Amino acid sequence: MTGRRNEAARAAVDLSLALGRLRGRLRAEGGPGSSVWTRSQLAALHRVAGGPPATTSDLAAAEYMRPQSMAQTLAALEKGGLITRHPDPDDGRRFLVVATDEGRDVLRAAMEGREAWLAYAIETTLSPAELAALPGLIEVLDRLAASPPGVPSHRSG
Repeated sequence: MTGRRNEAARAAVDLSLALGRLRGRLRAEGGPGSSVWTRSQLAALHRVAGGPPATTSDLAAAEYMRPQSMAQTLAALEKGGLITRHPDPDDGRRFLVVATDEGRDVLRAAMEGREAWLAYAIETTLSPAELAALPGLIEVLDRLAASPPGVPSHRSG
């Protein structure tokens, strides 16, 4: 089992570095100053615009953030007119967050350059076999992102 653990550890480092480079490239392709919104604000806006109305706590859990940090992120988006909050019809103590039309427009504009570059890079860089394998890779990455939190001890019993 030690060989598999070492292989997984090496793969984890390589994958983390590759994803970091890809994230950096996507930011760069958005262009300098292409958005006044931070990455975490755009990620929260993407989550809000792409899903059903949710509470701050729901969004924090989905983005792996503390509720206080999500509340600050949402406050900036609300001040900018990109989201609104409405009382939950099932529980008046809770508020649901929804994207405004302006919020969806801002998100679309922020993503446009990045997605255009990525689509072009996929089209011109990947072989037909790699392109065909991409949906499976995306599914694997989504499963990794959804895996349970925490790190088990690597000490031998």
